[in-house]
Amino acid sequence: MTSTTNFTAKSAGDRWKKLRTFLGAGAAAAALMSASAANAGATIEFGDGQSINVGMGMRTSFTSAEDAAPNGSRSSDFELDSIRLYLNANLTDTIKGTFNTERNSDGDIKLLDGYARFEFNDAFNIWAGRMLPPSDRANLDGPYYLSSWNYPGVVSQYPAKFAGRDNGVTVWGKVFDKKLTYAVGAFEGHNEISGASSEGDNLLYAGRVAYNFWEVEDNPAYYTSSTYYGSADVLTLAFALQYQKDGVGLAGASGDYLGYNVDLLMEKKVMDGGAITLEGAYYKFDTDDTFDVAPGFGGAGSTDNVGGITQGDGYLVSAAFLFPQEVGMGKFQPVVRYQNFDADLTGVETEQYDFGVNYIIKGHNARLSAVYAIADTNATSSSDAFIAGLQLQF
Repeated sequence: MTSTTNFTAKSAGDRWKKLRTFLGAGAAAAALMSASAANAGATIEFGDGQSINVGMGMRTSFTSAEDAAPNGSRSSDFELDSIRLYLNANLTDTIKGTFNTERNSDGDIKLLDGYARFEFNDAFNIWAGRMLPPSDRANLDGPYYLSSWNYPGVVSQYPAKFAGRDNGVTVWGKVFDKKLTYAVGAFEGHNEISGASSEGDNLLYAGRVAYNFWEVEDNPAYYTSSTYYGSADVLTLAFALQYQKDGVGLAGASGDYLGYNVDLLMEKKVMDGGAITLEGAYYKFDTDDTFDVAPGFGGAGSTDNVGGITQGDGYLVSAAFLFPQEVGMGKFQPVVRYQNFDADLTGVETEQYDFGVNYIIKGHNARLSAVYAIADTNATSSSDAFIAGLQLQF
């Protein structure tokens, strides 16, 4: 999971004028740009079921954001948003391991995933280490498998050490001809630092159940994607829940944390190569009417799961259409998304609009994106941004 950025325009007329100009330019640029087709990593086999698979992912972007330059003018920034090294190893057909790193825009290389995998069959498997806890579709997509370029951090606010991860154990499986995917686990959890609510080391418990009404989504483990670019007819409904006693606030003035959401994805193949994609989600975060500590409380660092949980509810809706015609190397996919979060204890309401177009060269492994994003709150001035992004996975 990553954070989102808030953006605004000064008037509705200016916004739509900028949007038309930018998306038109972005579409033309995408048609002219080239990129190499990405592969799914390289595998070295040692015999007797032993192997190592190595891969890489990267996301880089240009952003022009209102009032974001050091002197208060409009910014112009190139960023290496993310570069990841993927490493998977098999000791036997059952005993496996995963190690992934992330170098994000702050320039530091961090542990993303590191877990042992005991994979017995489709219905029952155990992972232990640092991983994505069961949560919402957006978090299980991660930034690389969303339909939109920006992570929906306005509404997707499950606590984590870094990029949605936490240390713990997950039991997961796929049953009923893989139509139903379940994942349940126990994790280190939130605010486990001296002076904060969980200095007694209370565990966080998490679970998710998803049912595929149409075709089964083709994802590893309990992970997800928000678009399959017309490769399948998908209709999946899911429910996720997290709970931690004394999960928010200060020691001695704590509240229990409860977060849950319902998410739905529908993708239907149309017009011999095209696809309509609709996505929606509702979120509820309950802190027992307790204000949480700040993220840096007690000297906590950026990879400590401390602070920042806000009581409230939110929702997102998203729609995309993949044109069936190929233009050059790929296909165009316009995407629109709206997020809204209402914070109960402060009365602050935040909303964000994303208007974008993707140029799909090779699914999630090679794509270009152009986005115009607007964010508003009822407590501060709003902002807007233009984003042009490139994503590759090898």
